[in-house]
Amino acid sequence: MSGEPLPRDFFDRPVEEVAPSLLGHVVRHRTPEGDVAVRLSEVEAYAGPLDPASHAFRGKTARNAVMFGPPGHAYVYFTYGMHFCMNLVCGPDGTSMAVLLRAGEIVAGEEAARARRPRSTVRDLARGPARLCQALGVAREQNGLDVCSPEGPLTVHAGEPADPALIRTGPRTGVNGAKDVPWRYWIDGDPTVSPYRRHVPRKKVTADD
Repeated sequence: MSGEPLPRDFFDRPVEEVAPSLLGHVVRHRTPEGDVAVRLSEVEAYAGPLDPASHAFRGKTARNAVMFGPPGHAYVYFTYGMHFCMNLVCGPDGTSMAVLLRAGEIVAGEEAARARRPRSTVRDLARGPARLCQALGVAREQNGLDVCSPEGPLTVHAGEPADPALIRTGPRTGVNGAKDVPWRYWIDGDPTVSPYRRHVPRKKVTADD
């Protein structure tokens, strides 16, 4: 992991370029409980108003406002009433593109990560977007942080690049709109990659049920 965070122009590109190039790079969070760093093994791209699966598809809201700002910032959202997930904003200011961080390997701060996830195996500490946030100690307070600032607590650094021959792409996990768009990227064979779950529509309740 390099000392300086990735520069802003790394993120100021189309999201389908940024997403696979993040594989192998490292997200670090400095907290009072200790620093934790995760080498990314799986991500998903979301293309703002062009993408029915994106939180920004229907326009700017209080929840997704960070996505409409400059690249290189963290968009953290609460889901299912219990979990936080983290995205990295990409593209020019106002385009609302972002990359969801789905999974990775703990490469520093395993003790602090284990304190947050005491029942987890090493493989599963950051395997899945909610687990990744929990292991890093990322929650609502980190929404909007500049990950390119050397002084910031949440940063993204150059790590061990993923072998291009091992990068795979396929449909995103658990989305309804644009469900077959192949914008999930992962490192083939990496044990920390999360299981793929295709979206299953909820059964409509009828009077006969």
